[in-house]
Amino acid sequence: MSVTFEPGLLKAYFVAGTQDLQPTQSLPGVLTDAILAGITAFQFREKGPNALKGLAKRQLAEILQKKCKAANIPFIIDDDLELAMAIDADGIHVGQDDLSVQTVLSRVRQRRMFVGLSASNATEIENANQHERIAYIGSGPIFPTTSKADADPVIGIPELTNLVKLSNKPIVAIGGITEANIAELKPTGVSGAAVISMITRSDDVVHTVATMKEVFD
Repeated sequence: MSVTFEPGLLKAYFVAGTQDLQPTQSLPGVLTDAILAGITAFQFREKGPNALKGLAKRQLAEILQKKCKAANIPFIIDDDLELAMAIDADGIHVGQDDLSVQTVLSRVRQRRMFVGLSASNATEIENANQHERIAYIGSGPIFPTTSKADADPVIGIPELTNLVKLSNKPIVAIGGITEANIAELKPTGVSGAAVISMITRSDDVVHTVATMKEVFD
């Protein structure tokens, strides 16, 4: 049974792939800890020169998906529609430079799978507003980030606030978010924060996730 999207799922949104781990970590182990700490969604984002592909990627995705399903949190795949459809993921997230969002929306039309889209300027938000099937928007980077080699220029808090006003979809903020700056997101009206290193590099995942949820409760 798929998880039905609702904006509360964006509060503590964990994004990760094998490229985000330290040598002593495994992605199933990190995800288990994050689930126990109370994350509200997980996106499998496997990208980069050493990223898993083919069968190895699918096998890892299935392990991660089972953990999410057992915890009743959405399992979302980044930019791999074929894999998302093959394992019946709860959602798929696409960027402006990834698959055409029109193609994705057409392919998932008969499924319960929800679609998230990266949109970080007024034109992209206005375009996203035209598509009823887009469930949420990911906007950023809000602060400087080292987690994504292909990160766009920082948009900052004032622009994020503007995008929230323009969007008819819930927005999750991403990029450079830490325990020290996450409270700055609250006044913008975003529904939550999507983080990579804030969780993968945390010394106390329970405290980290609690901090995230506290900001957006």
